[in-house]
Amino acid sequence: MHVLIVGAGGFIGRHVAARLLAAGARVTLAARAPERLARSFPMAETLVCDLAHDTVADWAPRLAGIDAVVNCAGIIGNRADYARVHDEGARALFDACLAAGVGRVIQISSLGADESGVTAYHRSKKRADDHLIALDPAGERMGWAVLRPSLVMGRGGASTALFTALAVLPLMPRLGAGRWQVQPIHIDDLARAVLRLLERPGPLACLLDAVGPQAVSTDELTEALRGWLGLGRAPKLALPKPLLALVARLGIGPATRESLTMLAAGNTAPSAPFVAALGFCPMTPGEALARQPACAADLVEARLCALAPVLTGLLAMVWLSGGIVSLAFAPTATIAPWLGRVGLAGPGATAALWAGSLADIAVGLGLILRRRGAPLAGAALMAVYTAILTAAARELWADPFGPLVKNLAVLGLSLALFAMEARRG
Repeated sequence: MHVLIVGAGGFIGRHVAARLLAAGARVTLAARAPERLARSFPMAETLVCDLAHDTVADWAPRLAGIDAVVNCAGIIGNRADYARVHDEGARALFDACLAAGVGRVIQISSLGADESGVTAYHRSKKRADDHLIALDPAGERMGWAVLRPSLVMGRGGASTALFTALAVLPLMPRLGAGRWQVQPIHIDDLARAVLRLLERPGPLACLLDAVGPQAVSTDELTEALRGWLGLGRAPKLALPKPLLALVARLGIGPATRESLTMLAAGNTAPSAPFVAALGFCPMTPGEALARQPACAADLVEARLCALAPVLTGLLAMVWLSGGIVSLAFAPTATIAPWLGRVGLAGPGATAALWAGSLADIAVGLGLILRRRGAPLAGAALMAVYTAILTAAARELWADPFGPLVKNLAVLGLSLALFAMEARRG
């Protein structure tokens, strides 16, 4: 069987790829940037795709010789283009599959992508699900299955990152009143379900809520992850809903407005239909955590995830204050002699002051807006400043206030945040 996995660069897509390859399937991985996938999965083929722009005509040559397609593509965020990726892009893919004679399509949707959907994320997924089902309701020409998972647990997943970040804090935040309900399914069980659906003989027309056997509250899940990381109990801190909404709106930390809305609405469903259809019972959260014990790297990752917004905010303040103070508050009589030491005076000095200050402000805003590469740009800019001042006033290295020595700390923090960008994919 030759399977095309769309959205293979994401958390679910990578695990589905690994499961299918281990089962001996021929796999092609499709993603916007497949170069890293080619290195991670050298035994698989890769191709470039972009659901936000690809049409039926774009998909036609890619589907030649493909027996089955698994659509794992999904985005979530305050500025995510759900309509183009989840809805229009997925519908173009499904239409192309039918036209190309693809025998089977598995759509990874979301629990809540039904008439009760409370977010744009849910509604966009539902439109794509409905379109796939309508193409062949009985699944006789093109077998289909729609899997609607609840919160998906597993190393590297956004949901696990959110709850482990909460779990490591000395005061454990409570989302809502701590009673929001979720029904986690482990990524291994979700990948196993995809494989079973692909291997099932005969026509396929199947819509399933992919949930584990046990519903838990957000408090219970956070406490379980805290114990998994080897940490003792911690006092709980209730977070009012307006504060949670503000944090999510500002994009601080791993939570988004959509994810918080989905959690508040509840994320549970009966597990019996899933078990009956696929012939196995998924792991409970406790069983899943016990099967994959935490290591030191898990604790470090959780702490970094919790600290990232704080570190980013502090570094942004350094850059913004440097740029704003230089332009608006620092006396000209103080700045001019320093510019003169590097050979700048008159209009050239003014231009350099504005250029440097605006560059500082741009780096600060880039950090706040989470622009990729902003920490590295800041590190490069700080290195340039340090080199210039070392050449013009090397005595500053011995200054008791350490104006140049402190640059090393800023450089180190910038490089650390740049390295942490890998967590965002």
